[in-house]
This record gives sequence, structure tokens and C-alpha cells, in this order.
Amino acid sequence: MSIIMTGGGTGGHLAIVKAVKEKLVSGADKSVQDSGFRIPKEASQSDANHNSSLLTPHSSLIYIGSTKGQDKQWFAEDEDFEAKYFFETRGVINQRGLRKLKSLWMMFHAMRQARKLLKKHDAKVVFSVGGFSSAATAIAAKTLRIPLVIHEQNAALGSLNKLLKPYADVFISSYLEESPIKAYPIKEIFFEKARIRERVETVIFLGGSQGAKAINELALSLAPELKKRGIKIIHQAGANHIETVQKVYEALGIEAEVFGFTTKLADYMHEADLAIARAGASTLWELCATALPTLFIPYPYAASDHQYHNAKFLVEKELAWLMRESEIDQEKVLALLDEDLTEKSRGLMETVERDGSEQIARLLRSYAQ
Repeated sequence: MSIIMTGGGTGGHLAIVKAVKEKLVSGADKSVQDSGFRIPKEASQSDANHNSSLLTPHSSLIYIGSTKGQDKQWFAEDEDFEAKYFFETRGVINQRGLRKLKSLWMMFHAMRQARKLLKKHDAKVVFSVGGFSSAATAIAAKTLRIPLVIHEQNAALGSLNKLLKPYADVFISSYLEESPIKAYPIKEIFFEKARIRERVETVIFLGGSQGAKAINELALSLAPELKKRGIKIIHQAGANHIETVQKVYEALGIEAEVFGFTTKLADYMHEADLAIARAGASTLWELCATALPTLFIPYPYAASDHQYHNAKFLVEKELAWLMRESEIDQEKVLALLDEDLTEKSRGLMETVERDGSEQIARLLRSYAQ
């Protein structure tokens, strides 16, 4: 019997799969017993006997994704999965005419394949993180009456998750009050690096590993004033923009730590006192975990404007600031440098829960029993 994990296309989706998968394989902190949902008694007893893993002795992990997007890049070589399958599928929502029809046909064909695989591996539960990669397998699960657990990363529901929400056995979202699990799957190191900020001595600009033009331009325009105030600059410019951005800093006579992709993001966040960032779900909750006050500048073309709604969730709690790209005001940004950050920093720390990955892993394991 098996736990099926599906979905992805983008790093935001796939990071959830990876976080929960790692917790299933490596086990969990047994001190965490009350996780916001009822863990079956037999599951709790079994945990004591299988301390090294949250998988049962006769269960396995299977990944089903798509040849499009980043699925294969993330998991094709991942040995934690007993088997990996990648269907020829693509997005449907943004297609038109014959391309939409072809996408629907590809999805139907993949759904038939998924049904066979779910039967072959004796699937006990399907865990979907959304995205077009998950559609075929999630729908196949419901046609076979296999429990479907969905994780929605964003405040604005994705198209597929919105469609499947009424049919999910469990629907998980850190933004919904009715969600049985509110904790977002975040690596423990971000919590370990948390600290309360009081004043701004270091600013970090986060445009993601690919960079963000608007944030890069804002950082470079603010750099002279930041230097005048003695404020250190850390700048995630994006892999393709590092050289160009670094040359501008050098021309300005300003020292800045510039990088693209990094495995040291938690360390950079720990060092910073104020962040200016996009509002992808993983980034937003990592910033919360490290208690780092942030001005969010959401990506304006995100599906359903979800980055704006992610940031708005914190702004409404008076724990963050928000500016549209078209409304960036340098004077207002500079005014944040004089803010007392203590209250926001402490509030962020109290907003986010630990153990999101573990709570989801335990839930999936309860089905696998």
C-alpha cells in the first residue's frame, strides 16, 4: 500500500511535497502530539514503535507529476520515492481554442493512466499540492474513492484546488480558519534563526532565485541613501542578474552581498532587520518564521493575483507593508527605516506555527494505516 504525492509545476508547490516527504521518511519529533487534528489512537501507538519514520513497514511513497514544469528536476532522481511517474500534461486554464482541447485530452489520458497506477500501488491516500501536474491524479483518486488531501499554499485558491475543494477529504490552508492544520510546512532552520528586530541596520531585497526587475531597480535606487545611513545591503538579484547588479553597486562605490539561488537563505534572513520581497507563499511564511518585518511588492502577473492576497493577509493583521509595483514610492520606503520594528517582529513570530510538515505527515500516515 502507498501514499501518493502529486502536483507541482513550480517550486512553490514542489517545496511542500519535499517538506512533507522528508518528514514521512525521516520521522518526526515525538513530543508533538497535539497537531490540530485527531490522530487515530493506533497511529499514535505505532509512532512509538517506528521512531525512525512516519511510514508504516509495508507502505511506500510514490510521486506522480508532469513532464512540464519543474517536477522532474526536483524528483526524478529522488530515491525516497519507490517510484516516480511523469505524465504528458500541461495547463488548461490559460489555453484557448484547439490548444485547450488538446490540453483536456492530455489530461483525460493522464487520468486513465493515474487510475491504473493508483490501483497498482494500492494507494491509500493521495496528497495533492495543486497545479496542473496534480489534476489527473487528484481526479483519478476521487473516481476510485481514494481519500484526497489537498494543500493550498496561497490565500487566493488556485483554479484546480478551488474546483476540487468540495471533494477533498481534507483541505489544508494556512489562511482559512476552518483548516484542520494551520501550520505551513517550513524548514526548522527558519524558526531557529528567528530573532526580534528593533531598528534597521541591514536590509535584504528578495526577488527570488530568478530575480525581480522592480525589486532590483528599487534596491539600486535606494542604495546611496542606505549607504549614507550606514545600512548594510543583502540582495537576491536572481541568477541571471548577479553580474549586472554587482557592477552597478561597484560603480556606486557600495558594498553589497549579491546572490541568486542560495542554500543560506535562513542565514541571510537572520542577519537582516527589514526585508523587501515578493509574496510567494513559502517566502512569506519563512519571513514570518524568522520574525523579519517585510515590505511586500507582489508579482503583478501571479495567477489570481495570489501574491497580493498572501501579503494582504499579514497587512490586515498590521504585521507587514504592501506596495503594488505600479505604486512604489521611494520616500515611503525610506520612511520604514525609521520605524520601531519590535511589535511587528514579535507579532510575526506569534503568527506562524511550527511542525506544519509533521502535522501533514501524520495525517497522511493515519490514512496509510
